[in-house]
Amino acid sequence: MTDVAAARAWAPYLRGLLADDRGLPRLSLLCDQEEGAATHRLTLAVSPDDELPRARDQLARLGDCPDGAVLELSGIARFRVERPVSSIGGGRLTGRVALVTGAAQGFGREIARELAELGCWVVLADLNDDGAREAARQIDAAHGAGRALAVRLDVADVDSFADAVGRVLDGFGGIDLLVSNAGIARAGSLSSLGPDDFDLVTRVNYRGYYVAVRSVAPVMAAQHAAAPEHWFDIVEINSKSGLAGSKRNFAYAGSKFGGIGLTQSFALELVEQGIKVNAVCPGNYLDGPLWTDPERGLLRQYLDAGKVPGATTTDDVRRHYEAQVPMGRGCLPVDVMRAVRYCVEQGYETGQAIPVTGGQTMLN
Repeated sequence: MTDVAAARAWAPYLRGLLADDRGLPRLSLLCDQEEGAATHRLTLAVSPDDELPRARDQLARLGDCPDGAVLELSGIARFRVERPVSSIGGGRLTGRVALVTGAAQGFGREIARELAELGCWVVLADLNDDGAREAARQIDAAHGAGRALAVRLDVADVDSFADAVGRVLDGFGGIDLLVSNAGIARAGSLSSLGPDDFDLVTRVNYRGYYVAVRSVAPVMAAQHAAAPEHWFDIVEINSKSGLAGSKRNFAYAGSKFGGIGLTQSFALELVEQGIKVNAVCPGNYLDGPLWTDPERGLLRQYLDAGKVPGATTTDDVRRHYEAQVPMGRGCLPVDVMRAVRYCVEQGYETGQAIPVTGGQTMLN
C-alpha cells in the first residue's frame, strides 16, 4: 500500500540522486493498482527513517535508472521516472518543474505558457481553479498530455499551500522553480482606502510570498542535499511600485517594498541550501486583466481615485501611463519572461530586484 506521506518526503531526495547532466528527472507517483509498461524496474529497500547516504549507496549498486523506468521504494511507493529531453533553446529551463502562482490569468498565465514552450513541466496554481485548469489544458494540447498540472491555491493559507505542494510532489516529484506571481491591487487615498482592503492586499502580496517560499524551500533544499551541484530558483514577480512609491496606491506599493525586503532576506538565508532568490519588477501591464477589468481593474480604480488629474475616462488614464514610459508602451509578458529566464540561467546572482519598466523606473 502506498505511503503517500513517506513518498512525498522521499521524492525530492530521489530526484536529486537520479540527477544527471540534463538535470533532475520527473518522478510521478504510481497508484497501487497502476502498473503500465516499463523499460526498467529498480527496487530500493528503504524505510521512512532511512538516511540519504544509504539510499545513495543502494542506487549506485543498482545501476542506471533510464527514462521510463519504474523505481520502487520497498513498502512505500513506486515512481515512474521521466528524463528531461535535451534542448538548446530551453537552456537550463528544459526539464525543470516550475510552480507559478496566480497562473489563471495575466502575467502568471503567460509565464506558465512560455515556461512550457521552453521545456518545463508546469504547475499552474490559482484560487481561480477553473481558469488554471483551462490554461493547463491549453498547454497540454500544445505540448502533450501531462505537461501541465492545475492546482487550486490560496497563496496566503499555509494548509492550502501544503496541499498544493503535496499534489506537485505526487505528479512531478519536486520543484525546481517557484515563480511567486499572485498579487492584487486596491488603490485609493489614505482617507478612502479602508483597513479591510489594506489587509487584503498585504495578505496576498506580502504574506502570500512568505507562505510560498516557506512551503517550497524545503523541497528545493532536499533536492540540493542529494545533488549539490544543482541549484534551484525562486523568482518573485514584484513591481516598479516596489522600487518607488505610488501615489494613492500605498497598500500595493508597501506590499511590494516588503517583497523586496523578503527577497533579499530569503536570498541570504537560502543560498546555503542551493536556492537563488530574485525579484523581477515589471512596469504597467496595461493590456492585462489587473488593469483592464471593467469593475476592479486599475484603469477604473485610478480613474475613480482621481490618481490622474483631468482624466475623465479609462482611456485618459492609459494614455497618461503610456506617456510616462520612455519606450512608449506598457510592459508585456514576454518582457517579464526574459527577466525570469535570466534569473534562472545566470549562476552568480541572488537577492536582486530587476526593473523591467521600459525606462520608467531606473535604479540609482
